[in-house]
This record gives sequence, C-alpha cells and structure tokens, in this order.
Amino acid sequence: MEQDEIWEETAAAQYDTPGQGMFAPEVIGPTVDLLAELAAGGAALELAVGTGRVAVPLAERGVPVTGIELSRPMIDRLRAKVPEARLPVVEGDMTTSVVSGRFALVYLVFNTISNLLTQPEQVECFRNAARHLAPGGRFVVELWVPQLRQLPPGSPATVFAIEQGYVGLDTYDVLDQRVVSHHFRFGRGREATHAVSPHRYIWAAELDLMGRLAGFELEARYADWDRSPFTADSPSHVSVYRLPT
Repeated sequence: MEQDEIWEETAAAQYDTPGQGMFAPEVIGPTVDLLAELAAGGAALELAVGTGRVAVPLAERGVPVTGIELSRPMIDRLRAKVPEARLPVVEGDMTTSVVSGRFALVYLVFNTISNLLTQPEQVECFRNAARHLAPGGRFVVELWVPQLRQLPPGSPATVFAIEQGYVGLDTYDVLDQRVVSHHFRFGRGREATHAVSPHRYIWAAELDLMGRLAGFELEARYADWDRSPFTADSPSHVSVYRLPT
C-alpha cells in the first residue's frame, strides 16, 4: 500500500485523540519544550506534519512552523484547527518536497521516517532535511527501537499493545528490515476492524550513518523528550543531528 492510501479519511479521523494517548499533555509538553529550545528563536519545519499534533502547540509557543504532508485528509484536519497563514503546509513527500527559505530546525516525530520503506528513501529524507537547514541547524528524529528481542523463538510476530477494544501486533521480516503493524479494533458483539501500516525499521547506528551521508553530526541522543538517558533497554529515542556551522 502507498502511504497516501493508508492515511485516508478514516485513518486521519482516528489519529486525532485530543487530550489522550499521543495528544496527552504529558506527551506533548516535553516534546514542544525541547523543540522550542532547539529552534533557538528560529523557524521550524515539520516533515509529515499530520494533523498538527506537535506543530500547532509549537506554533502557539511562538515558533514559526511550516509543514510538509503527503495526506490530503490529514492536511484538511489541520486546516480546521489553524489557517494557512498561521501554519503553512506544502502537500508532498518528505523526501523531495521543497519549502522556500532556510530553517533553524527540521523535525520528524513519532517514528514517521520508518514510513519510508527503503533505505535510499530514508537517506533522501535526511538529505531533504539538510537542504532546508541553515548552517548549524538541527534535524530531530523520534524513532522506536526494533523490539526483536521480544520475538518468541520461531515466531515472526510480537504483540505491542492490549487495551480495551484494541490489540496491536507487529509482524517482522528481519531479512529486509520490514515490519507491518496490525491494528485490531473491536466494537460491540462481533464488530471488528483490521488496519495495517508497513514500516522499515532502522537501528540507531544505521540512522547515524544516514545522517553522516547528508552532512550531519550526531549532537545528542535521548531516550525521550525529557532528555532521559538512552540505554540498551530504551524502547525508543530522540536523536538530534546538527549541520556544521
């Protein structure tokens, strides 16, 4: 499936969960705090801006934000929150779309770089970020750590969430570094839906090499937006790359 097929109207509507999950204040607060600090008074560009989960509160903090987004339904939901003049968005792919001007910060949150399903595409994403940055600018990537250690012996799948009315599991192809996330949602009686999203997972060392190919140096890596230390047991990381001045 293409990404614009995955992020259609229904998926865009389900993505927004005001005050809960990814939209909870304890998640958004530290994210916006760190991004605002890294922007250091300059403008920011969000790749795959989505419905504005991060971009809207960051703009409310006084950081000028522009977005790039492939999904028209996601853009429409963002436009219902803020007008184009306050948060402009270019419709297009994060690997090739170009926005005029230079930014102090480019960022890519919530594992979205893994939506690019080949290594060359992921490298081009880094290069596109570099094209948009002023000298000394930063590129921030939030990404999960592949949980291969949790795979049962001989099994290609692991359950990552069990909640009321929801089960999530990942199926792995370790040869091509592919994972497909399966989302099962249950209603009343026998009502159920199944949605999938494919990804290419990236190890931290591979991500650093992609950064070097685009001219970046790794400035910092945290386990989360609160700057907690990244360890061998961290399930995700926030990596900060910087261009030379």
